[in-house]
Amino acid sequence: MEYRRLGASGLLVPELSLGAGTFGGQGPLFGAWGDTGVQQARRLVDICVDAGVTMFDTADVYSAGASEEVLGAALKGRRDQVLISTKAGLPTGDGPGGAGTSRARLITSVDDALRRLDTDHIDLFQLHAFDAGTPVEEVLSALDDLVRAGKIRYTGISNFSGWQAMKSLAAADRHGRPRYVAHQVHYSLVGRDYEWELLPLALDQGLGAIVWSPLGWGRLTGKIRRGVPLPAGSRLHETADYGPPVEDEYLYRVIDALEEVSGETGRAVPQIALRWLLQRPTVSSVIIGARNEEQLRQNLGAVGWTLTPEQMAKLDAASSRTAPYPYFPYHRQEGFARLNPPAV
Repeated sequence: MEYRRLGASGLLVPELSLGAGTFGGQGPLFGAWGDTGVQQARRLVDICVDAGVTMFDTADVYSAGASEEVLGAALKGRRDQVLISTKAGLPTGDGPGGAGTSRARLITSVDDALRRLDTDHIDLFQLHAFDAGTPVEEVLSALDDLVRAGKIRYTGISNFSGWQAMKSLAAADRHGRPRYVAHQVHYSLVGRDYEWELLPLALDQGLGAIVWSPLGWGRLTGKIRRGVPLPAGSRLHETADYGPPVEDEYLYRVIDALEEVSGETGRAVPQIALRWLLQRPTVSSVIIGARNEEQLRQNLGAVGWTLTPEQMAKLDAASSRTAPYPYFPYHRQEGFARLNPPAV
């Protein structure tokens, strides 16, 4: 397992992390992902730690807090060996204080997460969404206080737009607050929007990407193929509408390229999809999920080898998209490109 700096910080994180979205699965979305209990979670954690996967990611909205509770129980007795990453900010209740990142909500959310995780600190705490109703100065001040209190050690964001991230970072610099060092983002071979604005921003500002849904919301597991019906056991039957849409022809074009590279390397399709991400700029860690040991061990096979430049180019070409405005001139026209060379 390779360990990478998390953005411009001194924190070393494993190139693969385990997502606890299946832990304690409840509700229509997380219940469809899985319902991993404490005993099975301990077994998955054992496998991860043995393989060098030492960071575990969760959030307060995952199964209404049950994910944090199961993860905390599974990590009991080895807290000093691992990093815990969690998130808050999305709605967890119907009341006026049940969403957002106000000072009151952040302090309560962190205290609740610490209790559920059964720990005295969170290694990486991320805002799960931008709260347009709360001044960024209030958010940063509250996070600064939580860092000084020892409750959280590093801060990050998730699913922010470029202007939202830059506004927050500029305010942190202006007021001497800790800067965000991580951005948890959606990124995959069938979801490359991250590259247009957020990746260049991350390079410029020292934000390490922590990638969620690296297999395209379950589309790049190797079970979906051109001309073959969606497998009966695929979670996409129940969860496709919750995630980013992907056109069929585009998906099959990417899968065709993955299968071609699979034949060249002898590696499984999901291993190649994960490996492609690990060789992209700014990526600090890729979050893998697993409903069972078999899935976990297969995903762990994405490390310890590399794709050739030719194979990377083949996957890049198959998954390429026309950049949205205002970015397409920088990719198409020489004058723009000379002034603003692409980040990738």
